[in-house]
Amino acid sequence: MEKAIIGKKIGMTQIFDEAGRVVPVTVIEAGPCPVVQKKTAEKDGYEAIQLGYETVPERKLTKPEVGHQKKAGLTEFKKVLKEFALEDCSKYEVGDELKADVFAAGDRVDVTGISKGHGYAGVIKRFGQGRTPTTHGGGPVHRHAGSMGSCSTPSRVFKGKKLPGHLGAERVTIQNLTVVKVDPENNLIAIKGAVPGPKGAVVCISDSVKA
Repeated sequence: MEKAIIGKKIGMTQIFDEAGRVVPVTVIEAGPCPVVQKKTAEKDGYEAIQLGYETVPERKLTKPEVGHQKKAGLTEFKKVLKEFALEDCSKYEVGDELKADVFAAGDRVDVTGISKGHGYAGVIKRFGQGRTPTTHGGGPVHRHAGSMGSCSTPSRVFKGKKLPGHLGAERVTIQNLTVVKVDPENNLIAIKGAVPGPKGAVVCISDSVKA
């Protein structure tokens, strides 16, 4: 990972490329992200930088969080802190600021975020399973899970059986997306396709591992 930044999902729209084709894009407000902490191999056993995002009043943070950011010399406190193990952390110092222009049009990126939560969902919505027949004596229920297995042997439900449960609200990474446009003045990045989470969700953009 050579480059990374934290951003907020604004929403989806569409733009036209040079050939006049419509490109669906997700607009992300990326940065500015100050370097709050720098991890070194000598002191911490690995190299990484910690970035901050989204200004928040001091009263909304705990005393340890305020002290941690004051130590970095920040005058505006950040709500979100995330760590990135970049390949070359030596070129960054505490207090440096990363903006949307760390990426350029044509770059391949991975976007990580928390997917939309759908609460408790059945097997049809959660896994796309089929219904029971709705005619010829089927029912009275049509969306319940089917057979759990045989009764006498093995007399139990195997691990991994697809059943109703919590759907969504989990960490998801969409890989190998393309940066279509970057607007450094407004800290905006337009990425082709969809990214995880609802509007306003915090996402992390980094170099694609498959590029």
